[in-house]
Amino acid sequence: MAPDAGPRYTGNPDYAHDSPARLGVLVVNLGTPDAATPSAVRRYLKQFLSDPRVIEMPRLMRWLLVRAILLIRPRRSAHAYKKVWRDDGSPLLYYSRRQVEALWSAIGGRCPGPVSVVLGMRYGNPSIPDALAAMRRENVRRLLVLPLYPQYSATTTASAFDAIAGVFERTRWLPELRFVNNYHDHDGYIRALANSIREHWQANGRGEMLLMSFHGLPERYLHAGDPYHCECRKTARLIAEKLDLKNDEYRVTFQSRVGAEEWLKPYTADTVATLAREGVKTLDVICPGFSADCLETLEEITMQNADIFRANGGTALRYVPALNDRADHIRFLADLAMQHMQGWPETSPGWSKHKVLAQGERAKLLATKLGAEK
Repeated sequence: MAPDAGPRYTGNPDYAHDSPARLGVLVVNLGTPDAATPSAVRRYLKQFLSDPRVIEMPRLMRWLLVRAILLIRPRRSAHAYKKVWRDDGSPLLYYSRRQVEALWSAIGGRCPGPVSVVLGMRYGNPSIPDALAAMRRENVRRLLVLPLYPQYSATTTASAFDAIAGVFERTRWLPELRFVNNYHDHDGYIRALANSIREHWQANGRGEMLLMSFHGLPERYLHAGDPYHCECRKTARLIAEKLDLKNDEYRVTFQSRVGAEEWLKPYTADTVATLAREGVKTLDVICPGFSADCLETLEEITMQNADIFRANGGTALRYVPALNDRADHIRFLADLAMQHMQGWPETSPGWSKHKVLAQGERAKLLATKLGAEK
């Protein structure tokens, strides 16, 4: 038997000991197929559904289920993606890139030291490993991970951590790490959502009912201790309070159910149909759990659920866009990032470029001396 070669750690071949350290913010979102084609969607779904955080069941059962789903789902999903696909690609990727660009400008203007803001998708591209590799090349020594999931769930936030940990377990020199778990009840986030709803009402008139639709989860995840359901409910309550809504003026529902098992209720599609049958003619819908518009908002809500609403007697289902790169949303995210980066040198008014350069020169001289002594 060959001897164990031991762990193989990823280094940085371009590293120089006089490289100045940099602060980094890794912005994470779920991900998207590379194209609106069955083959691209199949690759994406295989990666997504094979994640044990997403489908919690024994490996063999999950493998059989994913295999069955991949026989039918890619073609159907590709058809849905084509309905919302932009000339420049996926809506989620488009808005995520705009968010990162705006966030880099906002944070960079407030950090005395150098900072990198990079996008990494949990599934698909640009991937989290590629994003971390880019940051390693820039010598990011302090890293804040900012998942754009307002409400925590093991299926999203924890899964992002798993992907990062998978890279770091092969990384030689780990950066100092901080991680944002959630922001479902931060006032800046709630205020931005309330502002977007008010602006929608000012432009289109106020509907008879406001529906707040969150992505669903299997109900058993709630009973296993996942806080997602409770955090969604709190977000909705705080939005209602900010808008002075009475209990009978809004509903909270859960969308995107897959499979036969029970998911978080009430279901969005069922509620939309019921409201229409009860006589509601104009329904405003917002999806507070989605930081950027994507298939679930642009196709599932504005097309599928709008059709359901009209088929049951409703007149107009009006979607309130996700926060995307709204100025108040970016300002909040920058505030959140700065809050979590407190105490790091690059955020301190005392940070000095000249001091950093001097440290780099000392490191370079030491490296030269060590090389000469070999």
